[in-house]
Amino acid sequence: MIDLRPINASLGILVTALGTMMIVPAMVNLVHGDPNWIGFVASALVTVFIGAMLWLTGRQAEPGRLSIRQAFLLTSLAWIVLSAFGAIPFMLSRADLNFTRAYFEAMSGLTTTGATVLSDLEIVSPGVLMWRSLLQWYGGVGVIVVAIAILPALQIGGMQLFRTEFSEKTEKVLPRVGQIANGILGAYILLSLACAGAYFAAGMSTFDAVNHAMTTLATGGFSTRDASIGAYASPAIEYIAIAFMIAGALPMLLFLRAAGGDLRALARNTQVRLFLALVVLLTFASMAQQRLSGINSGEESFRYALFNITALITTTGYSATDYTHWGAASDALFFFVMFLGACTGSTAGGLKTFRLAIIGAVIVQHLKRLIYPNGVFRIRYGGTPIGDDVVASVMSFLFLYLLTFIAVAVALGVMGYDTLTALSAAVACLAGVGPALGATVGPAGHYGPLNDAALWLLSFAMLVGRLELFTVFVLLLPRFWRQ
Repeated sequence: MIDLRPINASLGILVTALGTMMIVPAMVNLVHGDPNWIGFVASALVTVFIGAMLWLTGRQAEPGRLSIRQAFLLTSLAWIVLSAFGAIPFMLSRADLNFTRAYFEAMSGLTTTGATVLSDLEIVSPGVLMWRSLLQWYGGVGVIVVAIAILPALQIGGMQLFRTEFSEKTEKVLPRVGQIANGILGAYILLSLACAGAYFAAGMSTFDAVNHAMTTLATGGFSTRDASIGAYASPAIEYIAIAFMIAGALPMLLFLRAAGGDLRALARNTQVRLFLALVVLLTFASMAQQRLSGINSGEESFRYALFNITALITTTGYSATDYTHWGAASDALFFFVMFLGACTGSTAGGLKTFRLAIIGAVIVQHLKRLIYPNGVFRIRYGGTPIGDDVVASVMSFLFLYLLTFIAVAVALGVMGYDTLTALSAAVACLAGVGPALGATVGPAGHYGPLNDAALWLLSFAMLVGRLELFTVFVLLLPRFWRQ
C-alpha cells in the first residue's frame, strides 16, 4: 500500500492555504457592503479545519520526501481536492451554483483554464469575482512548481528534458520544492504588481486592475466583465494584456536567472525563441485573413490579430472582440492555435513549444531517412542531441493528447452538441484555453448552457490537460496500486 501520510500532510497545507485565501473575498464583500461575506467566512472555517485535520494525520511523515508513486498521487489529488473546496464559496454565494457547476468553475480556476458557467459578471458579487481570480493566481503558482519540480522527475511527456538541480531522477522527488516555490512566488508577485499598476494607469479601476493582473499572469483569462478585455475598448489596456500574457507564458525560472544577473537567459532559450516566432508568424496569418475578408485594417487589424493569437497560444483566453464573426477561415486558424500552447515552466497549457520542436525534428529526421536510408541522423533540441526516451515520451504524449481530444469531442457530440461546439470545447478545456468557438461557448458566450454530464466531462479534460495526461491516467493502472 502507498503510505498516505506525507500526501495527507501536503494536501493539508495546500487546503489550509486555500481556506486562508477565502478571507480576501470575504473582506472585499464586507468593504462593498455585500452580505455574502458570511458565506466566504463559513467556507474558510470549514476548509481550514479540514486542512488542519489532514495535516495532523500526516505530520509524522518524513518532511519533503515523496516516492515516485506518492508524487503521482499527490499531484492529481491536489487539483481534485482543492477544486472541491474551492467550489464551496460558489455554492454559498449568490451565484447560486449547484455542486457540478461550482466544481467546474473551481476546476477551471485552479487549472487556469478560464471556462466559466457564470454570466452577467457586472452584477455578480465582487467577492465571487475576486475568488475566481485568486483561484487562477493560486493555481498558476502550483502549475509552475509542478512543471519544474515534479514532472521532470516523473518523466512525463518528455519533461525529463528539463530536469534541473531541483529535480533529479531518484527514488525521492521534491527535495527542494520550498526553494523553488519561494523564488517563483517572489517573481510572480512582482510581475502581478507591475501588471496591476499598468492596468490601473491605463484606466482600469483598482478592483478590475487587481483581478485582471492575477488572471493575466496566470494565463487564466477570468474577467470581471462579460466582454472580457474588450469591455474597456482601450488599445492601451489590450497592449498591456498582450505584454503580460506573454510574460506569463515564458518559463518563470528564466526570470529568476535574469534577476540574478543572467540577462540573456530568455534570449538564449530555445523554446522562448520558438514561441515568439510562432506568435509573430500567426499574427501575420491572422492579419492576412482579416485583410482578405475585408474585416479590419491598419493598426486595428494588427492589434486584434496580435491580441487574439497571444490570448489563444498562451491559453489565457481573453477576448478583445468576438472573432467568431470573422468567418470559417478565422475559426480554422484559431482552432489550430488552441492546440499549440506556450513554454514549459510557465502557467500556459497546450502541447508546449518544446514538444512541437521535437515533433518537427522527428518529421525532418524521417524525411532524411527516406532520402538516405543508410544515414545516421540524431534528433537535436537546442543544438543538443536528445535520447530516444525523450522522443518516445513526446510522441506518446502527442498520441494520448489527440486520443483524449477525440474521445471528449465525440462524447460531447453524442450528448447532442453541434460539431463546432463539441470540437472547440474539447480542445479549449484540454489545452486550458477556456473560451472556445461558436455562439454557445465562444468568446461572447459561456459554458452555462451545457448540461451537468458535459461539465463533468470537461472538468476531467481540464484536469488531465493541466497535469500532462499521464500523471492522471497512470492512476488508472492496477499495477500502480500494488505493493
